[in-house]
Amino acid sequence: MNIFERMQKLDRRWIYIVVALAIIIPLMIPYDSDNVTTPPTENLYQMIDSFAGREDRAILMSFYHDAATMPELFPMEVAILRHCFERNVKVFTLTWFPAGAPIIDYAINSVKEEFPDIQSGVDYCNFGYKPQAFAMVLGMGDNIANTMNTDAEGRKLENLPIMKGINNYSEMNLAIEFSGSSAGGMWITYARPKYGLNVAVGVTAVMAADMYPYLQSGQLIGMLSGLKGAAEYEKLVDIFAAYRDPKIDYSIKVDEDGNQILPGRPFGREILEDDSSKKLSLITTQTKAKFSMDEFAAFSAKYPENMALLNSLRSLEDDMVIIDVTQITPEQRSQMGETMYRELDRLTRNTLYKFKVARIGMNAQSVAHIMIIVFIVLGNIGYFIQKARQAKN
Repeated sequence: MNIFERMQKLDRRWIYIVVALAIIIPLMIPYDSDNVTTPPTENLYQMIDSFAGREDRAILMSFYHDAATMPELFPMEVAILRHCFERNVKVFTLTWFPAGAPIIDYAINSVKEEFPDIQSGVDYCNFGYKPQAFAMVLGMGDNIANTMNTDAEGRKLENLPIMKGINNYSEMNLAIEFSGSSAGGMWITYARPKYGLNVAVGVTAVMAADMYPYLQSGQLIGMLSGLKGAAEYEKLVDIFAAYRDPKIDYSIKVDEDGNQILPGRPFGREILEDDSSKKLSLITTQTKAKFSMDEFAAFSAKYPENMALLNSLRSLEDDMVIIDVTQITPEQRSQMGETMYRELDRLTRNTLYKFKVARIGMNAQSVAHIMIIVFIVLGNIGYFIQKARQAKN
């Protein structure tokens, strides 16, 4: 009996065990893999990023789903919220689905934990659950504050700082709807033709094929498709929005020439295709902040009172200054302060688990798919060999 005949008689439970391990192991032990971004994801990212730092621009996120589709949609929502908080993009949220209201809170709170300066009513505004979607979609095209009236906390919109410069779809010029079924239909049908609103969607992978005609016609400016789309967006946020130049003091909001200093950096094709960018989107744990000599000097100059402490923490590797944040004691952390520690930790390029969930999931999904394909191929080879032998006999 050869291996193919053995495969035909293999107890199917062994196959289930192997596939289960193929999923569990990559989830438990993440590994770095290259995730190529696609135009629908890049276009959405660039549209949102073009609003960075502008008082007269905002995006609207519609959470049109319940917990059943969270595994695919929630990482997208977290990634986009993180992008907005990193780059100072005003963001509004709502849901037409009662079960979506707690998901909005969960998403905002998950991201907000890492951004202590982000404030409700200033940087973001949650409308919560709103019935009568048709009336709301059309009403916001004329006046958002009059249509929505209050936010989820009962505050009058007209009194919120975030509303400065935001009146209707001319300013809140992008709506992104996340759904496991029919996403974006109302926005495409009513808000886009009447008010020129840009529309994008985040959908489960099984629904992506239904959305491509809208992409091709230009009715959608971008789309995140399933876990793959979420993983792509996570990568873009790591490389661009979450990037920090050690030489720049981001606590200064305006430079000497009056130009606004924004955290992160704009999207650039040459940066994305550069091999060095891969080091900015690793999902394995990173603990070392690396500086060139010039970068370390500029970084130290921002914290002159802690220069001696920085020099005591540093080491040299391949002409690079290295600071391992795991070697910082609680006393040293207290001495340097949370602001400096957070900046050092960010410069390790380490990504928190909640900001790389989709990429870890894609690794597991990829391995599982490969294993299934292998079993299918071996099973078919064994079947045809067996049939050929039976024919000879």
